Amino acid sequence: MPTLRMLKTFKAVARTGSFSAAADKVALTQAAVSLQMRGLELALGRQLFDRRGRQIALTQHGHTIWPKVEQILELLAELEAKPSDAMEGPVTIGAVVSVIGALSLAVARLKAAHPRLDVRLLSARSDELAGMVEAGEVDVAAVVARADQTLPDTLKWTTLYTEPMMLVVSREIIDNDPQRILRSHGFLRFDGRVRTGQVVEQALQKSSLTVNEYLELNSIETIVALVREKVGVAVLPLLNRGNWQNDPLLRVISIGSPPVLRTVGMVQRASDDRKALMREIVDTFQATPRAGS
Repeated sequence: MPTLRMLKTFKAVARTGSFSAAADKVALTQAAVSLQMRGLELALGRQLFDRRGRQIALTQHGHTIWPKVEQILELLAELEAKPSDAMEGPVTIGAVVSVIGALSLAVARLKAAHPRLDVRLLSARSDELAGMVEAGEVDVAAVVARADQTLPDTLKWTTLYTEPMMLVVSREIIDNDPQRILRSHGFLRFDGRVRTGQVVEQALQKSSLTVNEYLELNSIETIVALVREKVGVAVLPLLNRGNWQNDPLLRVISIGSPPVLRTVGMVQRASDDRKALMREIVDTFQATPRAGS
């Protein structure tokens, strides 16, 4: 029966027209190539080469099996090819701005474990990222869950963690009553057009809190910086890696029991065949140490 080694050697001989040239390509001696081709002819019961003269020519039988040998070797190469789940190659990961820092740490750990991964990070709003994942521009993205929790059938959701909505104030404010604080201090509102802003409004309504509107901004980090400077107060998700409880310039105050939660999760295409890679991205993110932990 023909062996795979015989077929590979036959391919080299058929392409080069020479036993010696084929020997260089398959890392054998010329004698070993000649011996293998004798064995292939015996296994197939037909003469494949015309050995007259210096050049080796294929017989009619040789020309007949050549394309079949090529096809067999191509099929075997496909079977041996790296699976689509291989931990290598390009992958684009997105995240909302408040998560991109933590995601960067997770990606660094992922790269350390799989140096052949070529990772690109980008940030955008949750709705934009979900659309980019669906369009194939981003492979997986960390986003804030929609209030109605709906997701197209083309996308798959994996919850990463939840963050309670809290009142964030300067350490100099000693009052613990959220309503009095919100009425007497300027309210720094997170952008109401995006999902986190909608969760902020949901938390205010659930606790029947009235605010003294002052500024609307689209950066949690900027809002927190202004709170430190005593410009105003804010209702924000207690960022997993924010460590605000240990900040000497901040206080965080509960505004509901149970609190309204901001849910952060990974969204990916349901049809994505790199499931093991996507699962490892999620697992690495969840395993990344959090501030204060």
